[in-house]
This record gives sequence, structure tokens and C-alpha cells, in this order.
Amino acid sequence: MAKMYYDKDADLNLMKGKKIGIIGYGSQGHAHAQNLRDSGIDVIVAEIEGSEGYKLATDAGFQVLPTAEVAKAADVMIILVPDQYQKQVYYDHIEKGLTKGNMLMFAHGFNIHYSQIIPPADVDVTMIAPKGPGHMVRQLYTEGSAVPALVAVYQDASGQAKEKALAYAKGMGSTRSGVLETTFEEETETDLFGEQAVLCGGATALIKAGFETLVDAGYQPEIAYFEVCHELKLIVDLIYKGGFEYMRYSVSDTAEYGDYTRGPRVIDEMVKEEMGQILAEIQDGSFAREWILENQAGRPMHNALKRIEADHEIEEVGKKLRGMMSWLDKK
Repeated sequence: MAKMYYDKDADLNLMKGKKIGIIGYGSQGHAHAQNLRDSGIDVIVAEIEGSEGYKLATDAGFQVLPTAEVAKAADVMIILVPDQYQKQVYYDHIEKGLTKGNMLMFAHGFNIHYSQIIPPADVDVTMIAPKGPGHMVRQLYTEGSAVPALVAVYQDASGQAKEKALAYAKGMGSTRSGVLETTFEEETETDLFGEQAVLCGGATALIKAGFETLVDAGYQPEIAYFEVCHELKLIVDLIYKGGFEYMRYSVSDTAEYGDYTRGPRVIDEMVKEEMGQILAEIQDGSFAREWILENQAGRPMHNALKRIEADHEIEEVGKKLRGMMSWLDKK
């Protein structure tokens, strides 16, 4: 059984008297910075002057400095810029500022696990990865709750790496709901697999296949959209709240029977075999090499696929129907 940590297991005092550097004031960065500050922690932010993140962090009252200056000043720093930029940011601006006893943190293990960043041996290297988007990390903290998180230690130079990481998690609020222990390897590989095979890649491919099947059979695209895309949120919300059992309890008996008997025909052994291949490519580093080379080449495939997907009929139909839904946040 995996180890879980809560408020009683973390000592916030391990972060007191230390300066915490937030590298990147984006989706996660703004939540980390604000939650830690509200917990009484001394926070500084690294952002590019003139950027949107710089303006937001300044407006929020943070001291905002170039990354190299934050690296020199901070005792603990967490890199929250996108994966594809972390290596350059680290070697250009952070590495020289690290000193013995510092703690270098991440919210995702990609660059450490795939050896894009190799920290010096005399610093702690840890991870606190909230399992939710930044705006929810911030919102739930202000409401007295929290998004759960993962904790991992890659390098324990001080002998207190896990304890300090848990103190950081407590400052974030995550120990209110629970922090699950993992490793950089496990977090990276399961996170990539979840994104590719189920949460993003698998889900969007399944929705498109259902939409195309109905439209090709002569049904109205708008009806197809409602049936295979719009209503998916209702089902996911039920699963989120109470698992498969609660979802099946909540839908009709007809839907429940269809779930049991037809679902395995769609997601069959061939699909599982392909999932196994996707996981193997993550485990052996094939996907990481592909993504790194794609970025080095200027993202030709990524950009082409993005254009193709944006032109899919389901996107046009969805935009029209969502425009009729006054209750949706249009941001």
C-alpha cells in the first residue's frame, strides 16, 4: 500500500527562514507562490520582464527577478516552466546559482528521469506534484481544502529531503487532503501514459471515433456532439464523485447494461496491446527522444497535427453549440 502523508506528518518550520524561488509564474507557478506566501513562507518569483507572468506576479505583490538572480538568492527553488524549456532554463540560468544544501524541486519528473537535467550531487532533488490544475490548487487552498499531491525524492543530499519536500507540500496546502509517495520514474511514466492513452489521447480519439461513426451513418452532427462529447462531462463527474459503481447507479439500467456488454467490445484486447506498446515507448525513452527532437526541429509534426485537429468537424459543431450555452465560462 502506498504511503500517504497528512498535516501531522509535515513540519512547516522546515521552510521557515528559507527563501523559496518559483521559476515560472504560470498555471502552477501562481498557485504555488500564493499558497506558500499565505502559509507564511518567503517567496520570490523568476519571470521574463515584460511577459504576462511578470506582470501578474508583480501585480500580486511578489518580488520578481531574473531567473539567475532567483537561483542565487533562493534556498529552495521549483522549476515550473514547461518541460521543453526546463533544460535550457536550468543550464543557462540556474545551475551556476546552486550551492550545497539547496533544494531543487519539480512538479513533473520528465527532465530528471530522462537525464535532460543532471543536478550536482550536493543538492536535494525532490518533487511535489499537485494532481490538479493551478487554478484549482489555488481555489481549494483559499476554501480551506486542497488538491492532493505526489511527493518524490530523487536525490537526498541533506538527509532531510523528504521532510523538506513535505514541508513545502504543507505550505501548498496539499497535506490537508493527502500527499502520496512515489518516485520520479513512476510519476513520469504513469503521467505520460495517462495523458497519451486515456486522459487526452485516448479520450479525444474515442470521442472523434464516436462522432464520425454517427455522422457517417447520417445522423445530425449536433446530435452526435451532444451524445458523445457534451454528455461525457456528466459521466466523468459521476465517476469522479463515486467511482464506476456510483456512475452506473446514476444512469439508466439500459445504459448500465450497455456499459457492461459493449464497452469491452470497443476497448478490446487489441486496444490494450497498443496501450502496452505506448507504455513501452515511454519506459524505454522512445517517446521522450521523439518529443525532444520534435522541439529541436521547431515542432513541424506537432504544428501540422494541431492544424488538422482544429479543422475537424467536431470542433466547428462544438463551438457553435457551446456558443448557445450561456452558463459556460467563455474565457
